[in-house]
Amino acid sequence: MDAHDAGRIARSLETLHAFGYFAPEVEEELTGIGLRRGRMCYFASRSAPMGAVSPGTVAATFFVFNPTLVERHLSGVWALASPEEVTAARYRGISRAWGRLLGDLDPDEVAEAAELARTAASACSVAGRPLSAAHAGLAWPSEPHLVLFHALTIVREHRGDGHIAALLGEGLSGLQALVSHTATGRGFTVTAARATRGWSEEEWDEAVADLVDHGVLTPQGDLTDEGRALRRRVEEATDRMAVEPWDALGEDGATRLAELGRPWVRRALSNGAFPDGVFA
Repeated sequence: MDAHDAGRIARSLETLHAFGYFAPEVEEELTGIGLRRGRMCYFASRSAPMGAVSPGTVAATFFVFNPTLVERHLSGVWALASPEEVTAARYRGISRAWGRLLGDLDPDEVAEAAELARTAASACSVAGRPLSAAHAGLAWPSEPHLVLFHALTIVREHRGDGHIAALLGEGLSGLQALVSHTATGRGFTVTAARATRGWSEEEWDEAVADLVDHGVLTPQGDLTDEGRALRRRVEEATDRMAVEPWDALGEDGATRLAELGRPWVRRALSNGAFPDGVFA
């Protein structure tokens, strides 16, 4: 399958994975087993499939977060709840949030989408893909909507692991990657990116200055021609490294999954999947 087309389909479905990071139902389930409200829930729930890993491991695999932020919120978490308990709570919250955001979808369509997504996820290689491989090692849920979420999570983390490799190949640090991405005008706003990823204004401005010195940004913080070319190379490399699951699904299967998911994404967004002001 064409890598660019596969990347477009993957991005179009990301809402059906990413809503879980903002859903109050997930945080309620996680705090119910002893985690502290806020960042601890995010870091623990996303990293739990890797086991009781250190904050340093989480910072390495999440890449764009300030390691001091990860350390502050994740230190001691596995004494509060085991990775297995965290993962189970996460999926209970996802199931509740799915019902709120998406309501009574056609069960046959959900089952069809789940089977298509599972086919794609089962084809994801594990070499160099720590987050995707960890999620792929979990037992599959039984309910179709959770099968769909789980499969899309594996595919999303597979793409994300490759994206980090592409960024490193361009010589970008996690913060520089974040700064240059916000300069595209897509994804997080600068305010949200700094706040959620834990970077101070001084650290952000230093990264901007470094990227200006390297010809990636203008002094006003916009992408230069070289900066746009760099971001294009990153996305093209990411698409190439993420085509594997979509090749396994095939063009017809991938197109069908996108057709099923498109109205669900719109419904989730209209029902408040993400807070205002987070994304550009």
